[in-house]
Amino acid sequence: MNSESGTPDGAPTAKGIHHAAYRCRDAEQTRWFYEDVLGFPLTMTLVADEVPGLRKKIPFMHLFFELGNGEYIAFFDQPDTAQPEHFRNADSFDRHIAFEVEDETALRAIQRRINGKGVSCLGPIDHDFVKSVYMYDPNGLQVEFTTRTAKHDHIMAEERAGAHRVISEWSARTREGKEAKFGAEVLDRRSRQSAPAAKG
Repeated sequence: MNSESGTPDGAPTAKGIHHAAYRCRDAEQTRWFYEDVLGFPLTMTLVADEVPGLRKKIPFMHLFFELGNGEYIAFFDQPDTAQPEHFRNADSFDRHIAFEVEDETALRAIQRRINGKGVSCLGPIDHDFVKSVYMYDPNGLQVEFTTRTAKHDHIMAEERAGAHRVISEWSARTREGKEAKFGAEVLDRRSRQSAPAAKG
C-alpha cells in the first residue's frame, strides 16, 4: 500500500522508507563496510551535542548511506552510551535488513565482490519467492542481498489472500505461551504509547 491508495478510512499512508537507522560501534568502520565493501555512497554526516526534541546533552554522529533509489540506511555513533553487547551478531529473528538487486546474476556478482573484500558472504539460499545471500556488518547487524524469483509475484498474491486468517490461527496457537511470558494486558494493548517526556 502506498500514499496514493491510502488507508481504509481514506487517510494517506507512507510512500516508502526514507531511512532505517541503527547504532554503530564506530563511524569510520561502518563507512568502510557500507561504502567500500557494499558500494553505498556516504551522503550525509550530522554531528550534534544534543538529542533533537529532548534537549538531552548527548554528543553523537548520524551518518547516512544512499541506496540509489532515494532511500537510505543510517547509523548513530554515540560512544558514551554504547556497550559491547549492542554489537554482538544479532539473530535474524531480532533484526536484519535486506537490499534488493535486479536478478540472480547481480546477486552472485555482489557476493563475489563482498567475499573478495574479505567479508564472509554466504548463500545463495532459495526461499522460493526470493533468493538471498547473507553476511554481518561490523555492528552485528545481519545484512541480506535478495532477488525476486519468477514465482515471487504469484506467491505474494496467493499469500495475501489468506494473510489475516493465518495471523489469527498463529495467534491462537501461540497465545498461551505468550500470555505466560508477557501478560495478557501487554498482548491486548492497542492504544497509543506515551511519548518520552521532553527534558527541560
